[in-house]
Amino acid sequence: MEERINRVKEILVIQGKSQKWLAEMLQISTTAMTAICNNRSQPHLKDLRRIAEILDVDVRELLVPSKS
Repeated sequence: MEERINRVKEILVIQGKSQKWLAEMLQISTTAMTAICNNRSQPHLKDLRRIAEILDVDVRELLVPSKS
């Protein structure tokens, strides 16, 4: 089981937006976006900031906290 690091998929669901839409906004492939949403790969920090801007959330909301 992969470690859950980002919450991009959760935020998209909450906002009613699709992975395809976000991929288009970031100008990346839907395959790359799916890998990010499924935590198979992680976006670079600068891309994470762009995702936060596009989704209008604090970048910290996109990450799973490391401590409870």
